[in-house]
Amino acid sequence: MKKSASTLIIPVETQVREMDAKILLSCVAAERGFTVIMGSRAFIHYQVASFPRGVYLAKSLRTLSIRMFKILRQLGHEIVAWDEEGLQRWPDPEYYRQRLSPVTMAQTSHLLAWGPDNARAFRDYPGYHGAPIHLTGNPRIDLIRPELREYYRPQVDVLNKRYGDFVLVNTNFGLVNHFYSELGYLKKAAESETPGAAFPYDAGKGRHKLALFNCFQKTLPALCAAVADRTVVLRPHPSENQAVWHAIAEHCPNMRVVNEGSITPWLMSAKVVVANGCTSLVESAVLGTPAIAYQPVTSEKFDDDMPNSLCHRAFSVDELCLTTRAMVAGELGALDNSVRRKILDQHIAALDGPLAADRMVTVLEAAGYDRQQPPAARISDYIRGWLNNTMRTRKKRRNMRRPGHRNNIAFHDHRFPAISVEEIRDRIARFGRLVNRFNNIRVEQHSQHIFSIRSMAVNEKPMSV
Repeated sequence: MKKSASTLIIPVETQVREMDAKILLSCVAAERGFTVIMGSRAFIHYQVASFPRGVYLAKSLRTLSIRMFKILRQLGHEIVAWDEEGLQRWPDPEYYRQRLSPVTMAQTSHLLAWGPDNARAFRDYPGYHGAPIHLTGNPRIDLIRPELREYYRPQVDVLNKRYGDFVLVNTNFGLVNHFYSELGYLKKAAESETPGAAFPYDAGKGRHKLALFNCFQKTLPALCAAVADRTVVLRPHPSENQAVWHAIAEHCPNMRVVNEGSITPWLMSAKVVVANGCTSLVESAVLGTPAIAYQPVTSEKFDDDMPNSLCHRAFSVDELCLTTRAMVAGELGALDNSVRRKILDQHIAALDGPLAADRMVTVLEAAGYDRQQPPAARISDYIRGWLNNTMRTRKKRRNMRRPGHRNNIAFHDHRFPAISVEEIRDRIARFGRLVNRFNNIRVEQHSQHIFSIRSMAVNEKPMSV
């Protein structure tokens, strides 16, 4: 009996951040013989019992994933995982508490690392169980490599026409300014008056984040005035409540609050990027876009120093305005490339050479997933997995109708708005033109928010780029 390749199951939680990278990964996997099911993480979980046995590519290893990982294994799927937040992390003890679980680690067959530092953190985790760790990088970085960044040229041209040489302020205050206030757990930790109700680190980190959040609010009018002849675009994190930023923009004629599309074309278009401890500073460093880490409040314990170290720093409103004006005028650029690259190489693999997407698929091939499915689960385990997933799905779907709940459909649609097959096909065609690949990729609607991606010529496996 002929053995079938494993189906790759690729969930997407936050569309503007993950979708393009996972479309690229899906295309690479499809042209190398895999059938891919990609789409909304929530809706994939609802239907995972109906998918052929395969490999689930997890984006996190948190305690919150324990139940889903158990269901996946009961159904006969294997799990290959990376941590989407593994590039920019809290100190190891807090990172381990927040982002890793010995239970999810034990369910994982392979770990994919952003780079050497992320791999080191996996190895040093007390709950690490010996799964192979692979330095693959992340397809999000593929998108800003020279050979692929022109994928965003149409959006870049639109943004340049709309905003000119604009200043981009990127915020990441979702943990203290969440779309649903009750989900801003660092704010709750900082404001808790009950002894022992919050971890001490969380309370301190929350107070630090709140202080930065307040400083950014107070600084924006001065920054807008300092570059009054330019547009200042504020782009909040997808999980943030945007109301506070819109309120400030009402009093700043040259300020716009926009949260549309991927961050990459914005970073490519901006004359200057301003942020604090944010992945956008890492991406700006890869792109060579001039950037400023605005640090009006500093803390050796709570600052996210890696992204801040990749750009110029400003510690006061006056210093921020002066540095921004110098960058807008072309008098100051990004940090020297050799300085940036020395830092980046410690944290990101696949800045050159084979794409991270190709490296990931090579790991899957080496594990034999392109030749056969994972072993079938015992029938008793499969039945338990099916029942557990059915009960979980019913509960999650009920919660989708509950206003303010973390599973509410409005929050889901905020993070994963509807996207058509035609739009995905267009994105694949744009990728294909840049790398001369993906001519035979076929996309179909599998179900609501879920797509099937496969090659019409699965026997033709090109060399990795």
